[in-house]
Amino acid sequence: MYKVIIIDDEPLARQLVRALLQPHKEIEVIAECADGFEGFKAVQELKPDLIFLDVQMPRFNGFEMLELLDNPPSVIFTTAFDEYALKAFETHAIDYILKPVTKERFDKAVNKWLATAGEKKGALASPVVDTQVYEGYQHRIVVKDNGSIKIIPAQDIYYIEASDDYIKIFTKDGSYLKKSTLSHIEQTLDPQQFVRVHRSFFVPVSQLSKIEPYEKESHIALLHCGAKVLVSKSGMAKLKTLLGW
Repeated sequence: MYKVIIIDDEPLARQLVRALLQPHKEIEVIAECADGFEGFKAVQELKPDLIFLDVQMPRFNGFEMLELLDNPPSVIFTTAFDEYALKAFETHAIDYILKPVTKERFDKAVNKWLATAGEKKGALASPVVDTQVYEGYQHRIVVKDNGSIKIIPAQDIYYIEASDDYIKIFTKDGSYLKKSTLSHIEQTLDPQQFVRVHRSFFVPVSQLSKIEPYEKESHIALLHCGAKVLVSKSGMAKLKTLLGW
């Protein structure tokens, strides 16, 4: 018997998924959740084989929830928003079903998963989206901090530094580690507000105070928070383009 959790803020949508699963006797619905935070707790505790996941939900959206999970289960997205399909498959989703969900489309997705059941398809590999999305870019980053969950608004970020398999996010409240990459962050934050100035540093344009020559073709950026970060040749080119220098 395979264990399934339905995560959607719409009660009727959850009811429909449960009804469509009834003919699949090998699948048991073990929980329903109305937002990403509830979903995160349920997945951590119950360890389902598969989740049906909406994208836009209160508290955490679907992508935020997945990023918080150390070992995500298989995922089938059910959503009214078609613009996140590519992003969903970059999180290794099994399928992406647009609402209103039809039985034929639903069964196709479930059978696709059953054909590969037992494989963990949910492991994240630098997903493109991690947070509440507006106009395609996130306005916050969600991290786990000493067992609790911290939501960092983008405007509170001083800069982000690569740290092995993690990134270190520096803010007015301190620094936080998140298992991710700068390449991921570069794709998710607004490129008009944030820029990758070096292979190890990602900064908000609003934090730039002064840029000074360093050695060879590199520079040093002085930030309003008092920090100094390296700026590579390519990073300097990006800044010149963005700032119209």
